[in-house]
Amino acid sequence: MAKERQIVEIPEFLTVRDLANLISASPIEIMKRLISNGIMATINQQIDYDTAAIVVEEMGFEAQPYVEEVQEAAEEEQTPQWKRLYADEDPKNLVPRPPVVTILGHVDHGKTSLLDAIRKANVAEGEAGGITQHIGAYQVNRDGRKITFLDTPGHAAFTAMRARGAQGADIAVLVVAADDGVMPTTREAIAHARAAHVPIVVALNKIDKRNANPDRVKQELADVGLTPDDWGGNTMVVPVSAREKIGIDDLLEAILLTAEEMQIVANPKGKTAGVVLEARIEKARGVLATLLVQNGTLRNGDIVVAGTAIGHIRAMFDENGKPIREAGPSTPVLVMGLNEMPAAGDTFTTYKNERAARAVVEERKQASASAAMGRERRPLTLEDLFSRAEAGDVKELRLILKVDVQGSLEPIENSIKDIKSEELKVKVLYAETGNITENDVNLAVSSHAIIIGFNVDVDNAARRLAESQGVEIRLYNVIYQLIEDVEKALKGMLEPVYEDKVIGVAEVRKVFKISKVGKIAGCIVREGEIRRNAKVRVRRGANLLIENAAVSSLKRETEDVREVRAGFECGVSVDGFEDFAPGDLLEFTVRERVN
Repeated sequence: MAKERQIVEIPEFLTVRDLANLISASPIEIMKRLISNGIMATINQQIDYDTAAIVVEEMGFEAQPYVEEVQEAAEEEQTPQWKRLYADEDPKNLVPRPPVVTILGHVDHGKTSLLDAIRKANVAEGEAGGITQHIGAYQVNRDGRKITFLDTPGHAAFTAMRARGAQGADIAVLVVAADDGVMPTTREAIAHARAAHVPIVVALNKIDKRNANPDRVKQELADVGLTPDDWGGNTMVVPVSAREKIGIDDLLEAILLTAEEMQIVANPKGKTAGVVLEARIEKARGVLATLLVQNGTLRNGDIVVAGTAIGHIRAMFDENGKPIREAGPSTPVLVMGLNEMPAAGDTFTTYKNERAARAVVEERKQASASAAMGRERRPLTLEDLFSRAEAGDVKELRLILKVDVQGSLEPIENSIKDIKSEELKVKVLYAETGNITENDVNLAVSSHAIIIGFNVDVDNAARRLAESQGVEIRLYNVIYQLIEDVEKALKGMLEPVYEDKVIGVAEVRKVFKISKVGKIAGCIVREGEIRRNAKVRVRRGANLLIENAAVSSLKRETEDVREVRAGFECGVSVDGFEDFAPGDLLEFTVRERVN
């Protein structure tokens, strides 16, 4: 009787090392089997399911695809916005609509030049410094089928839309230069597209250059999980040259094939809705908004609500500036008539009467004001992760990981992924070396993620954005403490850590004795600022005389004040302490959360 073979569940992609660990074999043996099948692979190189299945079958195992459990809430979140728009429509009324494509990639890999080649119009030369400065939307025809392109200044704008609950694009075209390869910005773009659950088609640009190395770039793409279809993967990688107009038709065909698989549809006669791509104000024409229609048909005279903006459409123009009377699904139009500028990413809807539209706007304004004060604006932190998961608010811990060097990245990422929890799963959305930037914060905003940094700094702009958007950034310099905090957060055991921060130092110049009040320290503020609501510690040389004392009074001349800045004189009295002497230092502290 034949021995029953052990079943091994294999994910869609995994490294040679992971496969070896999965079947308790030597990585060398795995690599030998791959070579015998004509595949050269290093220990850290990713291989796809089909390749791994051949190896494990040869080694006496039975391969099965690994199916990860997907929670209902995650499924709902992954549903594209355009599908939710026609959820109540009769399926018989749904017809295919043109796919909407966004162009992502590194800053000088040729995004605008490629779009310029596609639509045969001169856009790149009109851009300042050759870099896209605004959002544009254009339609092109391929064998009678239309494709709508969004030309964005990068994935930041793409993510800003998602942060406002919208998703303008159906497909992302990732432009990668064949002479340069996958850059950190490329990896960021991939993370943003994956977070939006948008399929990726790779345009391998600049293949006409003498130093182009397509195979090396394909290997780099495979290493980040985008295995080319000609290597047995699922990602269409199309060689193109924007300058020489090579491969443009192949790219358009790849986009249309991807769209066919997605079954992108809409009801042209249904409720009109879509997303705002951009808005601006012109003196002569007022508010101009670029709208992308995703369902229904937008017409002149319609009453439109976009975010908290409202108005009758007085005129509509296509991408060439020509007046039009109506626009169907996937059509970008410039409209006049809104009373204020909507934000990029706001969804818009039409209403039959102005009264109903104004009621919706008023309700949104009230909801926005309430959200600013209520728990909806409360940022997700590691400390309250567990309690919010129990309440059903959170289904998984999403992390953005930034570390100082490549050598630290893999062990930290793997250690985080190895953490097991019955209540929550951990998902690393993006892991890269370098300081924490605005792009990281934008991704965290749109994906409700927490940013973790190891031996890195936070850019000033990123810190300001994180504070305004309620994104938690946690910094570590000890690996085990980072891993331990994530484990505790998943189990509901993590407590916030606070420490005293010195905000100002004052030096005692003279001591005054006032009847019925006591002794007052006449001081000059040496550093920072001192505050009435801060705590005080008094130092005399190396000795600490008192700490964590409250400020009884803080005066400038005869007036009570709340704060005094460096270089100014003031009078200070401290609860429970009067033994001041000239030369004493008063350190004012506030308690701040550090992690």
